[in-house]
Amino acid sequence: MNYILFDGPARNALLPFTFTRPVADILIGIMTIRQKWEMYLGSTTTTLTEEYLSDKFPMVELEENVMINASFLPNAVLVEMLSNLQSNQAIFKGDEVIAFYTNVEQEEVNFETYEIIEYKGDCLTVENTWDIFSKNAAAIREDFAFLTEDRKSQAIPKSVNAIALENIFIEEGAKLEFVTLNASAGPIYIGKNAEIMEGSVIRGPFALCEEAQVKMAAKVYGATTVGPYSRIGGEVKNSVLFAHSNKGHDGFLGDSVLGEWCNIGADSNNSNLKNNYEEVRLWSYETEGFAKTGLQFCGLMMGDHSKCGINTMFNTGTVIGVSANIFGTGFPRNFVPSFSWGGAAGFTTYMTKKAFETARIVMGRRGIEFDEKEAAILEHVFEETKKWRKE
Repeated sequence: MNYILFDGPARNALLPFTFTRPVADILIGIMTIRQKWEMYLGSTTTTLTEEYLSDKFPMVELEENVMINASFLPNAVLVEMLSNLQSNQAIFKGDEVIAFYTNVEQEEVNFETYEIIEYKGDCLTVENTWDIFSKNAAAIREDFAFLTEDRKSQAIPKSVNAIALENIFIEEGAKLEFVTLNASAGPIYIGKNAEIMEGSVIRGPFALCEEAQVKMAAKVYGATTVGPYSRIGGEVKNSVLFAHSNKGHDGFLGDSVLGEWCNIGADSNNSNLKNNYEEVRLWSYETEGFAKTGLQFCGLMMGDHSKCGINTMFNTGTVIGVSANIFGTGFPRNFVPSFSWGGAAGFTTYMTKKAFETARIVMGRRGIEFDEKEAAILEHVFEETKKWRKE
């Protein structure tokens, strides 16, 4: 069977992260949503997404296909139902479609003609930006159980102060000495060739992905995920960093999500709690206003390729677009559009030529080419987000 992950209605609610990727490639827990589905299904997947993303994330359609709503995270029961899906059948949870069968001869999909199979169990969904960190504890637990089943961890070094050893799993090549790992409140997963430097204190749930790094004397609270090749230091709480991003110095990052290729300057901090303890609102690209999150704790949402200088301060519930560069004293406003250059004193447009030069250098340092596909995506984002910038 050919499996295709589609963005679904949550795509716009997951901006700025879905400006540069399909919903399927959002990282939550230990793996991206795509990686979870592929491991559960034992099959590769392709993607139905926005046209401007399709060169980098193409769709392959065969004679028989199962379309999967990427906002839904897999579990054993759901995957079994999906694997048995037949022609003209669809799986729904309430009013939301989870998966449906198609073939190349179908000109359109009309669910009124389908046999609807109701999924009544629980499952994790990612439908808003804040779900990425607020549901990260549950996602880490599910991924940990799946990835470590019937496997044996590498030995925990003698110098490591480890609590609840049964909840700690270390992959091959990982390095850690003279650190404290407390997995009593949730599992701790240390990926292949990852490193935790001396003096760090970490509480689970925690995921350090492949080749990622925790700098010396870091303080990390669950539920935090450090994506592949990313780095953290200082104090981090309940945050998710996608791949190749850095928060490598002292300063606080809490209840936050950083996309890929982000960099947080030394001694930068974000607020994750309002002074009056009220519910946090976040900028919504759908309504072009501030949406209720239902959360008391909510920090920073930063899109791909965005960066901030040293000693930057972010208000509670700040949303930063793609390729923004923030610096200077004071608090910048709590919505910074993509390709903005400046800070509390004001912003100008960060032109693509200059932004692309930086991206080329940053990605080149990790041995990754900033190619025409990447440039085309960012060019599209630049044009799409122009209306929010004061040019």
